[in-house]
Amino acid sequence: MKKESEIWYVSICIQTPLSALKLMSQTGSLQVWCQHWGGGPMMLPRMTFLILCLLADWGLAGIDSHRPIEDVKRYMNYLETNSFSRKLVNLQDEQRAIHTLEIKLKEIVFHTKNVTIEVDKIQALVYKLTCNFTGLTINSSYLEKAKTKHSMQFPSELTRHTCKANQTMQLICIYFNMNRFFQDDDKSLLLNNNILGASLVNHSVSNLKQYVNISFWHNESLDRYDLTCVFWKEGAGKTSWGAWSSEGCKTVLVGPYQVLCHCDHLTYFAVLMKLSSTKISKELLDPLNYISIVGCSLSTVASLFTILFQLYSRKKSDSTTHIHMNLHVSVILLNVTFLLSPFLTSLSVGCVAIAALLHYSLLSCLTWMAIEGFNLYMLLVRVYNIYIRRYILKLCVLGWGLPAIIVVLLLLVKNSAYGYYEIQIQNSLQNDTSPQNASMCWIKSREIHWVFVMGYAGVTTLFNLVVLIWAVKMLRGLHSREKWESRPCQDITTVLGVSVLLGITWTLAFFSFHPILLPQLFLFTIFNSFYGFFLFLWFCAQKRRSNLKAETSSSSQMTRTGPQNHNSPNRSPQPSSLTRFFSRFCPQGTRHQDGEVEKDMECPGT
Repeated sequence: MKKESEIWYVSICIQTPLSALKLMSQTGSLQVWCQHWGGGPMMLPRMTFLILCLLADWGLAGIDSHRPIEDVKRYMNYLETNSFSRKLVNLQDEQRAIHTLEIKLKEIVFHTKNVTIEVDKIQALVYKLTCNFTGLTINSSYLEKAKTKHSMQFPSELTRHTCKANQTMQLICIYFNMNRFFQDDDKSLLLNNNILGASLVNHSVSNLKQYVNISFWHNESLDRYDLTCVFWKEGAGKTSWGAWSSEGCKTVLVGPYQVLCHCDHLTYFAVLMKLSSTKISKELLDPLNYISIVGCSLSTVASLFTILFQLYSRKKSDSTTHIHMNLHVSVILLNVTFLLSPFLTSLSVGCVAIAALLHYSLLSCLTWMAIEGFNLYMLLVRVYNIYIRRYILKLCVLGWGLPAIIVVLLLLVKNSAYGYYEIQIQNSLQNDTSPQNASMCWIKSREIHWVFVMGYAGVTTLFNLVVLIWAVKMLRGLHSREKWESRPCQDITTVLGVSVLLGITWTLAFFSFHPILLPQLFLFTIFNSFYGFFLFLWFCAQKRRSNLKAETSSSSQMTRTGPQNHNSPNRSPQPSSLTRFFSRFCPQGTRHQDGEVEKDMECPGT
């Protein structure tokens, strides 16, 4: 028998793992003592024992590393099954389920560069990253059970500010082929029901200068949809544990089948789909923007000049003039907020504020247009008994108060209704991946837009259209009874002027379908951008008509020496029947204030 100093004592447990291991160093050699389950000690040569120890260590390591992976896979199957059985019934369960999956993935220990875990509708990848990370692209071809095509590209900046010397970090990517755990309050429709998530373990990644690029593909053309790249914002929902937000993400339509998202942070990403308004091409965007900027700027100056001219006028203002001036103020507010809106998209609070102010100014402008129609009805239809106590004060409460109530209630009920809004632009260059979409601060909710913009505009313009048709119908009756002189060109011009004043051009917003989209876009942009300038021209025309009437009246009194022949060459030119009829709508109408009723508001012949 050899000496103890040259013999290794080892105990091999057959049915149980090693329960104890005692290392002792005696006489320059290593003696190992192991307690074992039944059986006596065995003596083996040093090299044989070393090989057995290594094999045992590798076997135990393999068991320990595969156990968390199997646990994660079982949990993913559990989530996939329970998403349909509705065992997760409240917000805390959904949030806890996602966070538990993230924690289990963090606990995985693996010795390769990455590990992949897949079930039918959930797939996960975990990558090891080092400080010399140069970028990574992961696409759906790495996954056997991926249902749709997608990819994620991570920039080298990802670990630049978080990695320490010789540190290894883990990048976790989770792909969901269902939206059960990410349903917002609006039950939004997601492209392919795909949610792609990414996170850096124990590190928060945001405000990247180099974007994370996420690509989604679809097997059918996406031209019929409005597409928006969004991320899941926890705590932003009312009835769900989060909400979809587009902050920090830009949407690029690479082609009819591909959407590219540029985002500056890591979280869960998706693409919202909405049946949409027809997109305009990039080639039309520049001229439309130019018309809008020039028209709104010119309208602002023209309306401001009209208000200043009226303020410095020595004539006492009547109710019609007060209504005109309030309309000019609302036009100035609308144009200024519209011009400022695209420049505040990078400020979250400022963008919400300017979007709410833009909505308020639009509603105010539409309301004052309806008040113009109501005033025309009072002047032309209800000639007698039209005195209303504090008439202008009540109109101001309606014109400025009603829009304020609507906007404030929307802010209180759904504060996420206003903010960054992206207008989808059709990209004609298939290989151009630069961001082309226009952005502004506006209403983000489609339902609110349809009800409190399109619906509100439809009601006001319909009311004014009815009043205008009624007035023209009355004109035809007076024309047939009193045989007024007819001048078609002047009559048409007057009707067009009153139509613009009443905002009838807003009806063009309801004709934005494909066959007439191009002329509709330009006509709507021109008429409504230059609306304040058209009001200024109306004001100038009415002032000229008023001055001409005064001069005609003065000259007729000086030359009145007897009956004048209607065919006399000295007879002053008379306005057409339509102009005489609508002259009641110019600023010499009834004063509803102070109980005064002017004589020129009476019917002809009274």
